[in-house]
Amino acid sequence: MLKNLLITLFLLSLFTASLSSSSSVSNKKSAKVLPHDAVSILSFKSTSDLNNNLHFPVNNRSTNHCQWVGVKCAQGRVVRFVIEGFNLGGYFGFNTLTRLDQLRVLSLRNNSLSGPIPDLSGLVNLKSLFLHHNSFSGVFPPSILSLHRLRTLDLSYNNLSGLIPPKITGLDRLYYLRLEWNHFNGSVPPLNQSSLQIFNVSGNNLAGPIPITAALSRFHSSSFSWNPGLCGEMLNKDCHSNAPFFRSSPIAPEPSGNDQSQQLSGLLLPSSSFSHKHKKPILIIGVSIAALVFLGTILVFLLGIKRRSKQRVSVSSPPELVNYPNDDGVIMRVEEDNHILQTKVKEMQKIQLGKSGSLIFCAGENQVYSLEQLMRASAEMLGRGSIGTTYKAVLDNQLIVTVKRLDVVKTSKASKEMFEHHMESVGVLRHPNLVPLRAYFQAKDEKLLIYDYQPNGSLFSLIHGSRSTRSKPLHWTSCLKIAEDVAQGLSYVHQASRLLHGNLKSSNVLLGADFEACLTDYCLSVLADSLDDQDSAGYKAPEIRNAGSQPTTKSDVYAFGILLLELLTGKPALNLYHLPTDLQNWVGAEREFEGGDENRLWMLLELATACSKTSPEQRPSMWQVIKMIQEIKENVVREDSESMNPTNRFP
Repeated sequence: MLKNLLITLFLLSLFTASLSSSSSVSNKKSAKVLPHDAVSILSFKSTSDLNNNLHFPVNNRSTNHCQWVGVKCAQGRVVRFVIEGFNLGGYFGFNTLTRLDQLRVLSLRNNSLSGPIPDLSGLVNLKSLFLHHNSFSGVFPPSILSLHRLRTLDLSYNNLSGLIPPKITGLDRLYYLRLEWNHFNGSVPPLNQSSLQIFNVSGNNLAGPIPITAALSRFHSSSFSWNPGLCGEMLNKDCHSNAPFFRSSPIAPEPSGNDQSQQLSGLLLPSSSFSHKHKKPILIIGVSIAALVFLGTILVFLLGIKRRSKQRVSVSSPPELVNYPNDDGVIMRVEEDNHILQTKVKEMQKIQLGKSGSLIFCAGENQVYSLEQLMRASAEMLGRGSIGTTYKAVLDNQLIVTVKRLDVVKTSKASKEMFEHHMESVGVLRHPNLVPLRAYFQAKDEKLLIYDYQPNGSLFSLIHGSRSTRSKPLHWTSCLKIAEDVAQGLSYVHQASRLLHGNLKSSNVLLGADFEACLTDYCLSVLADSLDDQDSAGYKAPEIRNAGSQPTTKSDVYAFGILLLELLTGKPALNLYHLPTDLQNWVGAEREFEGGDENRLWMLLELATACSKTSPEQRPSMWQVIKMIQEIKENVVREDSESMNPTNRFP
């Protein structure tokens, strides 16, 4: 009896174990495993979406990555990934989207992605790549050269540098190539793809003659403009002369109507218009020969119209079904690819000048030059700032001006009406310590500001010198003079206009003809979504360091205090981001004192300390700062039996 009971219990335990094992296997089989493509997208989100702006729901029961925002699939595989304007602030991680081997279209435009572009060689089926208007850095990605299906490539408006690789000529299907507004140097590759219809490399540091190829000869000079070192037949610029830069074309009579609109496109918008070369005159002898030539010319003209008509039809017509090899029989339509391409072409070819077809001069200024003269001016880049790029332009009447071209993306929140209204307010400001805004221009995707040119460079260059020279603190008299000039200009902005600077830093303080300090880029922060650049970080007051915080007059005062410390120590503002508690000993270690200079320096240090208080309520206003500077000057006069050292110019 006992024996039978033991046998029964043993068999029951085996049965229970078997059920448990079966249940475990069944549960494992039922557990949801994310598809390979979904894992790749989530990996990309983990490195790029620092602000969690993308919502890709993951549900163990019914996850369908093909329904996620920006994702299109064909037979369960991702063929299109378009995430535009989501304020992605991270980086494009390696081995993330690059594993989507069926991807046809990838667009990450209008974000804030930084760092290098990763290896894209895994995207073997990619046809369209849009990475423009980000902050990508590094060199041109060599892996792109292996993507032989690529038709559309847009890397414009980034921080890419180095050479444009000559092997890009091997991408024989390229239809659309935009690399403008980066930092590329070297020469223009001898592109000669017959398919190439859209092309732009303007706003780089390219140099040398432009290759004369059938493909490149189609494009307007605007496709190469804003590269001071470029020359050649297509620019009508001899490679041994100093030809115009803003508009690389011979000086022409003043245009009107539609002719003016076409000329403006050289500066304002890229264009794929074909350039027309004039045929050499031929001496025609005899009436019969003339008639034959005339008839031949008509035939050629008609054939040309027919050919162009066919080209237009082929561009606008949707393609047939395409069966891509190596995709396990996946057959898909590519109308969406074509739609994106057509949209880009229309954006580039559309010129809408409206009533903003000329410069608007501020505060009743005389119109001493026209927009056409500005476009013909020879120019050199002075630097890229927080919200735009600055150029020195020499007009044909030898007048020199400074042109600031605002970044379209960073100032996108400013509508046309808001921009015009704000520029009217800023344009009336006139003070000896402000660089006057003389004129401005606005058109579709273009905003230009024209200032007086200041011949002696920036305060940043004065303090820190060139890369080959060591920074050296200025003499205390120079510090006092500059501090007073900057304070006067800043106080005027605060009181006279009830505006604020918003981006005060040493590179935005220029030195005039008499070495007076003059503020520039004032009152522009209101136009920008943010001023998150390394140069500005050290001047930011604690209360506006968080995303979304707006500058105030008291944050201007804080920036003034940091600027004064930069003068006293010769250290870049980024090194002053966290101020030491014992400023006096810290500053003293950076300087050598002569005579009674030490006491006078401490008075300036006390002013800098008061302005850079953590609490905005504890900081003085700018008119109080001016009063404190006047008191310092009076103390110096009392201490000296003689008048102050007249060295008001900088050593």
